[in-house]
Order: sequence, then structure tokens, then C-alpha cells
Amino acid sequence: MKTSMSRSRRAAVAVALASVLALTATACGDDGSGAGGDKGSEGSGKGKIVFWDNNGGVRTDGWEEIIADFEKAHPDIDVEYVGIAATEYQSKGDTALQGGGLPDVGGVGAAMLAGFSAQNALEPLDGRLAKSSLNGLLNKDMLTSLKAAGGRDGRLYSVPTSANNGVLYYRTDLFRKAGLEAPTTWDTFFKAAAELTDAGRNEFGYTIRGGAGSIAQALDAIYGQSGITSFWNGDKTTLNDPENVAALEKYAGLYKKATPAADVNNDFTKMVAQWDSGTIGMLNHNLGSYQDHVKAFGADRFRGIPLPTQPDGKRVQVSNPVDGLGLFKSSENKEAAWKFIEFAASRAENSKFNESAGQVPANTQAAQDAWVQKSEPTKLAAQALSDGSTTIVQLPYYLPDWNTISKADNEPNFQKVLLGKMSAKKFLDTLADQLNKAQAEWKQQG
Repeated sequence: MKTSMSRSRRAAVAVALASVLALTATACGDDGSGAGGDKGSEGSGKGKIVFWDNNGGVRTDGWEEIIADFEKAHPDIDVEYVGIAATEYQSKGDTALQGGGLPDVGGVGAAMLAGFSAQNALEPLDGRLAKSSLNGLLNKDMLTSLKAAGGRDGRLYSVPTSANNGVLYYRTDLFRKAGLEAPTTWDTFFKAAAELTDAGRNEFGYTIRGGAGSIAQALDAIYGQSGITSFWNGDKTTLNDPENVAALEKYAGLYKKATPAADVNNDFTKMVAQWDSGTIGMLNHNLGSYQDHVKAFGADRFRGIPLPTQPDGKRVQVSNPVDGLGLFKSSENKEAAWKFIEFAASRAENSKFNESAGQVPANTQAAQDAWVQKSEPTKLAAQALSDGSTTIVQLPYYLPDWNTISKADNEPNFQKVLLGKMSAKKFLDTLADQLNKAQAEWKQQG
């Protein structure tokens, strides 16, 4: 008879397992060869499967609820939970690819999908989805993002579970006091940033992200202003298009004029904490910080809306990494693993998970649930992703060097732009050159 594992015990086991992943090889049905192309088998649809959570600790409680629900609905299947911190997940996966020990199911978001699919480690899911009760119920833009991130064959290697869309938070009380319109367009955004700033009183219109994670936020501001809707023009990136250069000049020009000087070192935690201190008008972050702002201000002193639009109401934004679940090809129990993926992406479970995570559900029925309608930022984000008002510029997550180029290689250069030590054109030309070379190498390898 199946016994329930307590939450604390599960967490302890997860930590222990994460440090000895090689020992999971036999439990996963991996033959120990480490070959990404191991075909595995469908299995009996019963017994044990291993699930790797790619954001262990942060999302552990949510996944444990889903696992408990799944095991109740499928008493002949046991799910072994392995929680791995997001910062360690890629290296753990690479180690397992080389030495054996991949799970049956794992969290596989857009940002790391290319690494797994390029090594033939994941099962294509198009055929399974076509025959599933989920068919037609998953957000089309999220599916598109994951297919694009999966590589050159355009197949689906991860079933989407959620997206953490960009949000512009603004202080409604400060806007009312200043007689300003809501910052729904880029023109009203820049106007508000200037008019809400009084540096002598430590009041600023905006807080900009200058430290870790700055590039993604800057790209949203660049493409959002220029209205360019594709990251590539043939084999060359549009990143350093003159319109994008002008957009970056305007955005970076906010630094110290409408933002605190300390913003040059802001990662998301510093930026959110600074905005929650109460003297800044606007913040660009995502849905994940909504509850922090509710605690700081109460729900009636701020709003969280989709990113600003063009004058004609059209919105352009870069693709936020979509999270999802992948089925590893080496699994010896693919039938049971697929049942778990289907269950986790079903309306009830996808809704429950995203309510706790504060993200946009991938299941379109879940996106209509009451909690989404009550949480205005999530409701508006879900609408923006599904009502045709938003064009998504798909970032090249499929490039093996994308994370390195867009983070370690260029975040210091973005700080130089803010400090006036590098021009916006030089910054974008440098970034574009690296990406064009990475794209050419990727095509040659194909």
C-alpha cells in the first residue's frame, strides 16, 4: 500500500538526491551509457517514474501538491521528486547526459531546451499531444516559443506549463497626484518617467535594471519602441537596426535623469526592493513580484499592466522564457511519464500550480479561472498573450551560446552604456556580431 511522504521529508530527500544524481540511473531506467539517443521504452504505464523540478525550492510546494493529486488519481504510479535549484539545473543535466541518470520527466524551459534537444535527449511530443485531451487547449504562443527554442526541426520537445510575462508596474496614487495618464504607450511612459522625477526629494519616475538580468529587460524596451517584429533578417540579427539603436539610446538615457544612480547595479531583488520603498513611479519586472508589491502598498495603490504599446495600440515584446515539461528519451516508462505530463498540464492542476507561482497558465481553460480574473496583472498578461494585440519577437534560445552571450559577455557592457562609457550603437553592434557568428556556426553544424 502506498504511503504518503511528508513535505519536509520529500524536501530532504530531494536535496540528497540532487547531490547524487548518478545514483538515479537504475530508478530512471537509464542503461548507464549516458547516450542522449537511448530510445528507452513505453513501459507498462505503471510503477515508478522520476521527475526533476528545474526550480527546486522555489516551486517545490506546488509540485508536491500536483504529485499528490496525480498519485491519488493514478495509484499504480509513484513519482519520485528531485528538486534542483534553477542555477544548477543545466550542469546537472549535462552531467547526466554524459554519465547516465536522466529522469523520466523534467522541467525543460525554452532557455535550456536547445541543449537537451541538440543531444537527442528528449522525446518529440507532437504525436502524443495530437492524440491527447490537451490538444487545442495549450496557449499557441507558448507552443510556438518552445518549438522555436527546440532547434532546427521545429518539433515540440516540451509541453508548456507557464509563462512569466513582462509587466509594467506603476503607482496609481503618484500618477493621480501628478495628473498623468496611465503609461500604456511608450510616449506616456517616457513622459511619466520625467515628470515624476524630483532627485532633490529622492523621487524618481522609473527604476532601471542595470545589473544581472539587464539584457532581457533592455530588449523588451528596444523592440517595444522600434516595433521591429523579427529578431532575424535573413542570417543577420535586427538587434543593431538603426531604429533599435535609437530606442536603446532613449531607454538608457533614463539612467540618473529619471532613475536612482544606484540602478546601475540593480538585479531584480534590488530593483523590486527599491520600488517597494515607495518613492519611484514605475518598475518593469514580471508577474513574480506582484505579491511583494501588494504587501508593500496594498492592491489599490499600484497596477501591473502589459508593456507599453505603439501609438496604434500594437504591442511588441521579446519572448519570455516559457517553462514546460519534457519527456526524456531514455525513460523506460514513457507511458507513465506522459500521463504525468498530461495531468500536470490539465486545467485543474495547471491552474493550481500557476496560482501559487503567480504566472500565466499554459492551459487556456486554466487561464479563464477565477483567480486569474482577480489578479489583474495575470489577467491582463494572459489577454495580451492570446488576444492578438501582442507580437512576440522570438529570441534565439536555440543557440547554444545564447545564455553566455546575453548574460556574462554583455551585461558589463550594458552598464558601460548606462554610465556613458560605451555608445548604444557600439553595444548593439558588439552583441549583434556575436549573435551573427553564433547563428552561422549553428547553421554550419546543421
